[in-house]
Amino acid sequence: MKAIVNKHLTWREKISYGVADMGFNFYWTNIATFLLIYYTDTFGISAAAAASMMFTIKLINAFTDPMIGAMADRTSTRWGKFRPYLIWVPLPLAGAAFLTYTTPDLSEGGKIIWAYGTYLFMMVCYTCINIPYNALSGVLSADPQERSTVNGLRFICAFAGGTLVTAATPWLVHQLGGGNDKLGWQLTMLAWSALAFVLFVLTFLNTRERITPPAEQKTNVWQDVRDLSQNRPWVALFFLALIIMITITLRTSSAAYYFKYVVERPDLMAGFVPAYMLAAAAGASLTPLMTRFIDKRKLMMILMTITALLSSAFFFVPKDQIALMFVLQVGMGLALGPKSPLAFSMYADTADYNEWRTGRRATAMTFAAATFSQKLGTAVAVAVIGAIFTKLGYVANAAQSAVSQAGIVWLMSFIPAAFALLAVAVMFSYNLDNHKLLQIQSDLEARKS
Repeated sequence: MKAIVNKHLTWREKISYGVADMGFNFYWTNIATFLLIYYTDTFGISAAAAASMMFTIKLINAFTDPMIGAMADRTSTRWGKFRPYLIWVPLPLAGAAFLTYTTPDLSEGGKIIWAYGTYLFMMVCYTCINIPYNALSGVLSADPQERSTVNGLRFICAFAGGTLVTAATPWLVHQLGGGNDKLGWQLTMLAWSALAFVLFVLTFLNTRERITPPAEQKTNVWQDVRDLSQNRPWVALFFLALIIMITITLRTSSAAYYFKYVVERPDLMAGFVPAYMLAAAAGASLTPLMTRFIDKRKLMMILMTITALLSSAFFFVPKDQIALMFVLQVGMGLALGPKSPLAFSMYADTADYNEWRTGRRATAMTFAAATFSQKLGTAVAVAVIGAIFTKLGYVANAAQSAVSQAGIVWLMSFIPAAFALLAVAVMFSYNLDNHKLLQIQSDLEARKS
């Protein structure tokens, strides 16, 4: 690793890095919150077919992540390794999103084929820009506290983008479609894509890559994979990301069904998820402060324990207690908000640990394999929802049975709570504390000086 320069980043660069994640959430939040219900209630395929398709594509796309990470690590341009993807990929991604949210006049079988092709295209394009962006946070600065600040700002922007999407998307679909939801979804995704493109360009123009692999480093992809498999803290984060994404996706994807069929107030979705996002943004903003006093590993364990308790409490809320639902949702947002900046800061730390241990660095591969686990977690969550809905006899746009309603409530409470507790258990195997990180940074600087 080169000697550390510009260790303390300017606020312009920190904010410019962060705004791109708002753009990513113009896509990701729509996928996580609305895509399943779009497929079942607008596109016109069954919940089982939609869930099976989304699981399959997420699984396929998860395996493309390491390949894209390896490609990014081996990219060499005058703009750096990772920044160029912020201007190369946005237009294909916008086209893919437009096609994904297009409803062709086909039979159900034809629609399923269309869904498979367009959704896979969108997710591969998304990965081609998102993994280099994630890796960029690991090469802006080598200072662990700076990384916490950068990622804290990033996820404030991410949660702000998610809040905007969940609040505005149903309204945009109605307004742009003029009562035609099929047209409304097309134009809504086109609008979000245009806004995302502007933010990606801002990040490209205002950030710089400062950390590069050792000049003599020559490794193949399989060597990078072997290094990661022997990197104990990274392995712990891999399973952590998998479990946390299951936890979050279960509640996020189930919320639309909960308010439509259990509470019978679908209009509340416009405030429910944004309430979480705003609270999560507040939690993310406190991350740099908390990491000054609490070790990252301990902080993550505390946050996931709180998440499990709050999620469990949701089971006992009567369907007419709207205020209490929102109070618990805000509490979970505050608890889960710091999770993302913490995790991404820890990924960058494991890249340093890998270089310290082996003399080799593969920043994009480190983040790519992490997003692999996140996508796998999302796929598992969607598969769980689809299996439960099928088992309980879910019927789209119809009154649900008492058993089906109970299943939706469990998906909002005890099931994600169990996964949150599993995340706490995983963190016991993460072995990078603040003292160890200081030693690693000192040793890496000493090697080059």
